[in-house]
Order: sequence, then C-alpha cells, then structure tokens
Amino acid sequence: MLSSYLAELKKIKMLDKDTELQLWHRCAQGDSAAHNLLMRSYQPLVFKTALGFHLSGAQTLELVQEGTIGLLEAAERYDVSKGVAFSIFAIHRVRGRMVDYLQKEYGDKTLSLNRELGESGDAWEDFLVAPGYSIDEQAERHLLSDKVLAAMERLPAKEKTVLTAIYIDDKRPVDIAETIHVTTAHVYRLQKQGVRRIRGMLSRFMAELKK
Repeated sequence: MLSSYLAELKKIKMLDKDTELQLWHRCAQGDSAAHNLLMRSYQPLVFKTALGFHLSGAQTLELVQEGTIGLLEAAERYDVSKGVAFSIFAIHRVRGRMVDYLQKEYGDKTLSLNRELGESGDAWEDFLVAPGYSIDEQAERHLLSDKVLAAMERLPAKEKTVLTAIYIDDKRPVDIAETIHVTTAHVYRLQKQGVRRIRGMLSRFMAELKK
C-alpha cells in the first residue's frame, strides 16, 4: 500500500507559481478540474507532514488520509487574493487533522509533534499557545492556526523566515543558518525572538478564549 502511494507521488509534478495562481482563480470560479489538480499537486506536502510523526507504514497512510481531508478543508477556506502561500495556510489544518486522529485512535504517546525542536527547547505546541492552555478542541486549534498565520505575517523578515523553516518546512537550524548567512546560534536567537513576539501578539486573544 505505501509503496503504491509512493509510486503515485513520483508522478506528481510541481506547479510553477504562475500556473498555480491561475488554477486557484479557476478553482474560485468552480472549476473542479483545477481543484483536483491543485489537491493532487499538494499530496507531497501531506505525505511529508505524515512522515514527520515517524510511525509505521500503515499508520502513515492513515495520517495521509486524514491530512488529505485537512487539505480539502483548507482549500475551501483559502483566499488567493490575500497573498498567503497555500502551503503555509494549509499546513496547520493538515497537521491538526493528523494530531486529532492520533489522539483519538492511539493516545498522546504516539505523537512526536510535541518533541523539542533543536537546542532552543521550543516545541510546535509551545509555539502555538502559552504554557498551560489546552488545545484539545479541534475548532479552537484551527482558529489558533489562523491567528498564528496572521501573527507570522507581522514578524520581522528574518524571524518569519526562521520560524517558517523550522516549524513548517521542518528544516534543521544549521541548514537555515547557511541559507540566510548567519550562525546557528543566531538562528536560535531569531527563533526565540519570533516565538516570544507571536505569543505577545496572541496573549489578548488567548485570554479571551479562557473566559
């Protein structure tokens, strides 16, 4: 099963930016063929996200199925006119679907999303919310993801680049450092500054949710 899925993934060609933009505009007009092509082109994103949990082949395929549902849900809400890349917009809903499924079927012990990332000690769950806040409710998680997306857009350029690379693209700090021409230690500083800044932006929203 997994080998068959991988074989299909190899047939998928990445869309260039202009082609994807045209497809999203066609999709907004109700073009089902454009929608199907877009969803197929983003299957590698779903698979890469599922691999990040380091589970068995069978469980990974289960996550792919859940993540694909999240991908479809994200496509329904996506507004191409806002200028946010669909991959950034969709990843939170895709991951959220997978986390919800694993918590329901297997319990928290199977999750690897809460592991610490690098030397900074910040995990993805910590990045989303302040310590002690529950994100068990799926609706709240999706709402938080939207707020995080908006907050990320307001970050200084380098902090946004680092957080996107670490938490969304799953890149190593050492590779990020080479890409943006800084030291690895500076990457960790930018990560912490960005996380702290986003928590500050979300603090009022989080307080309202707790009421």
